[in-house]
Amino acid sequence: MEHSPYTVSDVMTQTVVAVGQEALFKEIVATMAQWKVSALPVLAGEGRVIGVVSEADLLPKEEFRESDPSRMEQLDRRDQVRKARGLTAGELMSAPALTVHAGDTLAQAARTMAHKSVKRLPVVDDQGMLQGLVSRSDLLKVFLRSDEDLAAEVRTEIVGRLFPASPDEVTVSVTDGVVTLSGPIRDRSLMAVAARLVRAVEGVVDVTFDATRAAPSRTGPEPTGPQS
Repeated sequence: MEHSPYTVSDVMTQTVVAVGQEALFKEIVATMAQWKVSALPVLAGEGRVIGVVSEADLLPKEEFRESDPSRMEQLDRRDQVRKARGLTAGELMSAPALTVHAGDTLAQAARTMAHKSVKRLPVVDDQGMLQGLVSRSDLLKVFLRSDEDLAAEVRTEIVGRLFPASPDEVTVSVTDGVVTLSGPIRDRSLMAVAARLVRAVEGVVDVTFDATRAAPSRTGPEPTGPQS
């Protein structure tokens, strides 16, 4: 299709604030406060992403502030204890970093965020070099597409190809992202196919069919004329 699926490159933020692996604790906190972000990619060398340091990685420093050092090692939270003692981004970060590529689909990025319970992902190239950042809010940008834009894509890319014999009879209307297909859809088996294709269009909220305007199924009885 001409417009779908959208990829991470369509919505990602290209200007990204990051820190080096030697960045100190207070520098990390100050950078987050200055740029109003809750996580930062950690870079090595000329820009290769090796991890991500987030507010969650920094909080153990406060959580264990009053803990007895002799008891900290006995706690069943070794990773948090290690981070409580960390001083640099390299010691504090979560690694390896969860990343995506610019060519990945938004669905792929969304699945990674959902399965790993993260709010944002660094975007890297094949060498692991930082290219941008994609967040949950970035993935939702596709739902800002206008109803007119969605209708045009569904009409051209789906209805025009799936119902070539009657593209002008099957009408498309969109309201608040919900697509309604109506008209003489005689082959009801195509309705499920159409629904799947329409839902795959980036920005579509849902799809419905106007049964009041749908034609009888090919397997049903054909009309025989006016009934008395």
